Amino acid sequence: MHQGNQTTISEFLLLGFSNQAEQQNLLFVLFLDMFLVAVVGNGLIILAISLDVYLHTPMYLFLANLSFTDISSISTSIPKMLMKIQTKSQSISYKSCITEMSGPEMYFLIVFVVIDNFLLGVMTYDRFVIICHPLNYMTMKTRLCILLTIIPWVLSNIVALIHTLLLLRLCFCDNNTLSHFFCDLASLLKLSCSDTVINEFVLFTIGLSVITLPFALILFSYICIVRAVLRISSTEGKWKAFSTCASHFTVGLLFYGIIVGVYFFPSSTHDRDKIGAVLFTVVTPMMNPFIYSLRNKDIKAALRKFISLTRQWCSR
Repeated sequence: MHQGNQTTISEFLLLGFSNQAEQQNLLFVLFLDMFLVAVVGNGLIILAISLDVYLHTPMYLFLANLSFTDISSISTSIPKMLMKIQTKSQSISYKSCITEMSGPEMYFLIVFVVIDNFLLGVMTYDRFVIICHPLNYMTMKTRLCILLTIIPWVLSNIVALIHTLLLLRLCFCDNNTLSHFFCDLASLLKLSCSDTVINEFVLFTIGLSVITLPFALILFSYICIVRAVLRISSTEGKWKAFSTCASHFTVGLLFYGIIVGVYFFPSSTHDRDKIGAVLFTVVTPMMNPFIYSLRNKDIKAALRKFISLTRQWCSR
């Protein structure tokens, strides 16, 4: 491809979703509400698990990590988008856009996206052990539990660092219009006038690995879980075993359904990419607290306990 001067482009234009004032106001209210629901919902789950000693188990440790990841993920893109809607500004300087990609914001967005994938795999393994090998479950409270918590963070930072270093070598010299609501990595690669073959190959290879490896673990675990549950003689026992996996299965189905639809079809339209990105970065973090809390008696009991203690403290 043609090699241009890296300083030719002084700014990028983020098209977002709409230029009409009425729709902009509606989008601001909608995304603000979803952002607040996601932050408050996931924050309450973290508080409930932290304050209730009964919930200090591997399952809820992984859930607390997932909630923290969801809060962090939605906080990296939505606040800046809301600010741009409020200020009616579409432009973002070249430096700011590249800083988003190679600096803390996009770096951590990549980190949290990858962690979500690995945590879903780890949480499935947790369900596999407690159902298929219940006598070995206590060992997860020590070294293995800590290891399964640390590994996703280490791997996700390695992935983010690889994409960051590869991005720094690119130049942008022609089109400056990004049909997105943030400086998306894949969208920027399409605008670059440098040779992006290596970047695209690494993006596809690592992205495929990040998705398929945890998915393979999830698939294998659930096959073993179903086989183990079918051996249970009583209907009540089968239902109880399946119910422990229902929330995680729902979250996994939502997560992988969206990510496959968005990132495995690069020829899709820009509108579809933006809608998919919203579903993946906003809707999923917002829905997770409802999915886990509404079907989990322990979480609901801990939340009621927390609310009761809060009321007692405020009435003093």
